Amino acid sequence: MNLNIHSPLPVRKDWRIGCIGSGFIMNDCHLAAYRKAGFNPMAIASRTKENASKCAKQNNIGNVFESIDQLLDDNSIEVLDIAVPPDNQLEIIKAACSRKTVKGILAQKPLGANYAESVEAVKACEAAGIILAVNQNMRYDHSVRAGRTLLENGTIGEPVLATIDMRAIPHWMPWQERQGWVTLRIMSIHHLDTFRFWFGDPQRIYCTTRPDPRTQFNHTDGIASYILEYANGLRAIAIDDTWTGPAREGAPSDIGIQWRIEGINGLAIGNLGWCEDPYTTPSSIRYASKGDNDFTAPKWEESWFPDAFIGTMAQLLIALETGEQPAIAGRDNLTTMALVEAAYKSAAEHRAVELKEITGEK
Repeated sequence: MNLNIHSPLPVRKDWRIGCIGSGFIMNDCHLAAYRKAGFNPMAIASRTKENASKCAKQNNIGNVFESIDQLLDDNSIEVLDIAVPPDNQLEIIKAACSRKTVKGILAQKPLGANYAESVEAVKACEAAGIILAVNQNMRYDHSVRAGRTLLENGTIGEPVLATIDMRAIPHWMPWQERQGWVTLRIMSIHHLDTFRFWFGDPQRIYCTTRPDPRTQFNHTDGIASYILEYANGLRAIAIDDTWTGPAREGAPSDIGIQWRIEGINGLAIGNLGWCEDPYTTPSSIRYASKGDNDFTAPKWEESWFPDAFIGTMAQLLIALETGEQPAIAGRDNLTTMALVEAAYKSAAEHRAVELKEITGEK
């Protein structure tokens, strides 16, 4: 069975990409993936030229700009690839929109520091005629794409219950301390967006959170659990546990991220390899339908990090070629951002929150 685990690719691969940011996500994920795909990152800028130069040297990028503004002024760049902290992203998007030189922007998730910023970014790009796509890269994890295929082709039938169980210790970034939040906007956003990718938009969410004992700066959302309620009865449930027990304080560890979709006709179970050592461990899936004697368990060599990042750039380039919306369009991603916002509101008010409370839709 073709599980459609690989991203479609654009016809033209030499779109001139300007990269902003030079940290791990850009250096080890974006640019590593682009080398594999044959894409064309031709310029880079970062907060400091020194960091940008190191990244450029490692990834064979010929043009290093003194500043982000200088890169934005270069009208030979067709596509902007942004990998900066979320509270810095809107300013860069608006600066690019004011120049109207690039044709497309690939922005990081979360699209903004909050839902309101995300709306502002989408409106700015629409007004400037720039196609905005969002780097919700879990959609291009190979097991996640396989799960979507099994739903679309009827292998497991109508979904009844879906779960994502994360027991992992992310590497929090220094900029998160000034944000005052950790898990919901950084890790849970992947899972919320994946549920949307699989099942569409829920009616409401109930979320409960508590601080993570390991994370010492002030925050409320270290450990999160939430339920998405769908109109057809489907329930999608996640546990995002960044504590996992004292695995860094002397106890044995049991770390992993598993997902499960139970359908009327079958069952699919996935494992994400990202939090294993090395982080380039491939994800996996096993699935079975009524009448099968055993699970089918295909294998592949690619991994979420960095290979999924081929798909996030490819979907923007395809949109530029076809004139259609990207697979992860900025406006569509507002619903994922609204779910995150609703999760915070739910946790604070100890009640289920409907999406329309955030979006204002009737």
